[in-house]
Amino acid sequence: MDEKNQTIFGFTLLGLSEKPYLRMPLFSVFMAAYVLCILGNVLILILISTHSQLHTPMYFLLGNLSAADIWLASITIPRTLYSLLSQDLSISFHGCFAQLYLFHMVGNMDSFLLAIMAIDRYAAICRPLHYTAIMSRRTCSGLLISSWIIVNFNATLHTVLTSTLSYCNRIIHHYFCDIPVMLTLSCTDTSTNEMVLFTEGTLLVVAPMLIILCSYVLIIRDILKLCTSKGRQRTFSTCSSHLTVVIIFYSSVIFMYFRPRSLYSEAYDKIISVLYCMITPMLNPFIYTLRNNDIKQAVKKVIQRGSTDGQ
Repeated sequence: MDEKNQTIFGFTLLGLSEKPYLRMPLFSVFMAAYVLCILGNVLILILISTHSQLHTPMYFLLGNLSAADIWLASITIPRTLYSLLSQDLSISFHGCFAQLYLFHMVGNMDSFLLAIMAIDRYAAICRPLHYTAIMSRRTCSGLLISSWIIVNFNATLHTVLTSTLSYCNRIIHHYFCDIPVMLTLSCTDTSTNEMVLFTEGTLLVVAPMLIILCSYVLIIRDILKLCTSKGRQRTFSTCSSHLTVVIIFYSSVIFMYFRPRSLYSEAYDKIISVLYCMITPMLNPFIYTLRNNDIKQAVKKVIQRGSTDGQ
């Protein structure tokens, strides 16, 4: 297929399943998950913006993570819902690579945000007297801006490399345009793409992972110095939500992108991608809400205020 045909006809996204009787059940599940994701993350953003006790670096970063999760879910799920409902499986060439670009930019930003949040937890637990200076608004903003620049460059590079391939097959056995599945459609040599995906992807994933690992090693070291088990439990509880999100996020990303092309599996890739595209963004607000006393107190105040106004 030449470039002209690619541009005109684009690709066909087969979605999660080719069986017609599964479309409505899948639509219902995805719609419910998407609504929960949007409502949960919007609630986090509202609570952080309207409650002064949440105007701290930790919640500033959590707000950014919630915004990124809304964006990440919105890149893939609405298009999937539309396909399930309308049975229109086509996506334009430019639309496909715009989706690929946005997905990798925001997905990598999630990784950077988790690393910055780990630094925040380290500073709060291990350097409490210097916490305000270490995690100032200027420092947080600088880290966020630098991260956006890096992930934008990375997403642009992969999008350009992938879009310049020749595609002999335009049928995508997936529900969104992603690099691994696009490489399987190409009839040209993809070794350069695979090498760049592995090397640069390793840097962008491993570097944040090492930051998180080092932060928690230092945190655990300081926690073990506490005299009482109750003190250790209370201190570590401030990290448990973040650590849970880190484990879910990185386990799925590593499986998806750090393996040989020969191990590509359509079924497993769809399941894993659903985990980090839909399940993780949906669960994050609940994980932070249920395990965070400050957020729970803010929610209680909103409920009490609503009850008072209703009376």
